[in-house]
Amino acid sequence: MKIGPKYKICRRLGSGVFDKCQTQKFNLSQSRKSANNKRFAKVSDYGKQLLEKQKVRFSYGITEKQLRRYVANSVHADNSVEAIHASLEMRLDNVVYRAGFAKTRRMARQLVAHGHIDVNGRRLKVPSYAVKEGDVVSVRERSKQKPVFANLEKGGDVPSWMDVDVKKMSITVKKAPVYEPGSVLFDYHAVFEFYSR
Repeated sequence: MKIGPKYKICRRLGSGVFDKCQTQKFNLSQSRKSANNKRFAKVSDYGKQLLEKQKVRFSYGITEKQLRRYVANSVHADNSVEAIHASLEMRLDNVVYRAGFAKTRRMARQLVAHGHIDVNGRRLKVPSYAVKEGDVVSVRERSKQKPVFANLEKGGDVPSWMDVDVKKMSITVKKAPVYEPGSVLFDYHAVFEFYSR
């Protein structure tokens, strides 16, 4: 998926969308611009929904068609917000990223697409593959010596729904991720409202 200029997108959607924008330098430039720009346009409900939808798209690096499909599959669930959150978080590229095996989701996507990741001992090249509870995601044996995996360390931000073994370079998915409103960057309700128009 072609994204475009990341800083420009971050200025529009917020610094949390890309890791590249979560720096002191970016925040400083943003505070200078907001101080100089005294005119703030009022955003309509449609505009807010569109921004939330774009945040989800760019954060997970998915296309419009993919997001529309995730929304369609989740809307009929008992808890649609929980369902879409779990679907996005359980993507194979996101699991690799959350475990700390890649610095960004784009990097994780590339690692999967280039065949460096196994799921339950089987090589997979589909970043959007839906990982299930009990699955073991691991770095392929032949890829363990690659420089990209040389200095793997278990980070402090590993979610509680997965167990990471840095020595074996493996991830065990213990359960489905739970949606916690305070820890999520975007408003899924606004995304559903956007697609219900």
